Amino acid sequence: MLSVKNELLEALAASLEKLSSGSGAKAAFESPKVAAHGDLATTAAMQLAKPLKLNPRQLAENLKAELLNQGAFQRWVDAIEIAGPGFINIRLKPESKQQVVREVLGQGAQFGYQASNGQRVLVEFVSANPTGPLHVGHGRQAALGDAICNLFATQGWNVHREFYYNDAGVQIQTLANSTQLRAKGFKPGDDCWPVDPENPLSKAFYNGDYIQDIADDFLAGKTVAADDRSFTASGDVDDLESIRNFAVAYLRHEQDKDLQAFNLKFDEYYLESSLYTSGRVDQTVAKLVANGKTYDKDGALWLKSTDYGDDKDRVMRKQDGSYTYFVPDVAYHIAKWERGFTKVVNIQGTDHHGTIARVRAGLQAADVGIPLGYPDYVLHTMVRVVRGGEEVKISKRAGSYVTLRDLIEWTSKDAVRFFLLSRKADTEYTFDVDLAVAKSNDNPVYYVQYAHARICSVLASWGGDVDSLRAVDLSALHSPQAQALMLLLAKYPEMLTAAANDEAPHDVTFYLRELAASYHSYYDAERILVDDEVVKLARLALVAATAQVLHNGLAVLGVSAPERM
Repeated sequence: MLSVKNELLEALAASLEKLSSGSGAKAAFESPKVAAHGDLATTAAMQLAKPLKLNPRQLAENLKAELLNQGAFQRWVDAIEIAGPGFINIRLKPESKQQVVREVLGQGAQFGYQASNGQRVLVEFVSANPTGPLHVGHGRQAALGDAICNLFATQGWNVHREFYYNDAGVQIQTLANSTQLRAKGFKPGDDCWPVDPENPLSKAFYNGDYIQDIADDFLAGKTVAADDRSFTASGDVDDLESIRNFAVAYLRHEQDKDLQAFNLKFDEYYLESSLYTSGRVDQTVAKLVANGKTYDKDGALWLKSTDYGDDKDRVMRKQDGSYTYFVPDVAYHIAKWERGFTKVVNIQGTDHHGTIARVRAGLQAADVGIPLGYPDYVLHTMVRVVRGGEEVKISKRAGSYVTLRDLIEWTSKDAVRFFLLSRKADTEYTFDVDLAVAKSNDNPVYYVQYAHARICSVLASWGGDVDSLRAVDLSALHSPQAQALMLLLAKYPEMLTAAANDEAPHDVTFYLRELAASYHSYYDAERILVDDEVVKLARLALVAATAQVLHNGLAVLGVSAPERM
């Protein structure tokens, strides 16, 4: 049907050109909001009426006449109807909708994919400092980032997944100090253990049980290896530098295990410390100073960020000579640009909202050719976890928050991914553990996966070669339920394109739930394994195509498509 739609679109453009030179560019189809109004619609007549100073209804009549003379419309269209002030509704012949079944079965896992666009995109996500296990907020970010990467891949982008973390800041020092106290035999609650009476959950020291695990392995002189580093402990409780390096490697290893449980891999781990050791931070500051975009005030160096839309100027270098945290961010994004990534997407929590304006201001002030609006940001809210009707806030493993691994162990990788992607990133989300393990239609991931497994069961009962279904006669697929299912299959590629453009993987979850519902309706309406061989094969082809699209969409989300449930 995609080829059919393209033929019709070309015919629409040609007809518009006949009515008004240059208007062919306005050729576009919409999906009617009400199924009874047809399969495709165009508002081109209403768009052209005003500049042409014509009645939109009459213009629609003229356009209809032109379309009916087009070979593509004669071949694929059953009827053209004009509604309201000039809407043109198009009803397709059954055979035009049937084409999508051949397209899906012919393209298989590549259905919905676009050709390579020759461009690279860097997506930075998770980027957790190695100070503790990954929490559910990191999980939402991991699901979002991976799905957005997969969406870009479907649209022909060369995708680079990057994990950026601070390996040398205040938090790392806190980690080292906390581990050292544990190694010396102290624990939270002891008189020597630092606490903030105003904030018992203060991050001045880390209180989770994982700190004791690090200390024990350090004392044992173990070697720990992560994707980006390896280190052997000295075992000396007074060797704070060894403790620091071991703790970072240990927690990077633990985070890798979290990521593996989530079936997630990165192309590169980028260290904040490298921005300093390479001189990139100093070079960036020097460039901003040389460009006249800074000034000195109260012993600090300030960026004129208000020149670029920020609500106030920002301190770059504090009185003590240290840089504020957005300065290395500016240096990092200049590095991204110089590495050839003309498109960059950062997946971050909403608490980073304030950094967007100052980072973009710094990039413009640096004047290195970076366009306005670089990079893109996708901001997500945190996640509430509910179990047994009550909110879960504490993990023994982490000390103060529910970890990603907790959530996976309580439910499954598939449930965590699907659930965390089922809402827009910037909307509040409550993860219901009990719902995530329920085998019912109320559980969205179960509902979608069950549709796939149900089709696989039908195909297994048939026992034939699915590949042979590519060439079968599809003329028997004319019922309303079959027609609706085929129309929905045809929408998959354009849905992917829109979701990628909007960096909105939740659109994929919505589509898959709709597709599963459409399949279940079809299954309930028509028996598939009937005696009539022509009808049976046509219906098998349709459900096999549906299984393929369900599989493809779930793969974009990083969710499996089981054959049995």
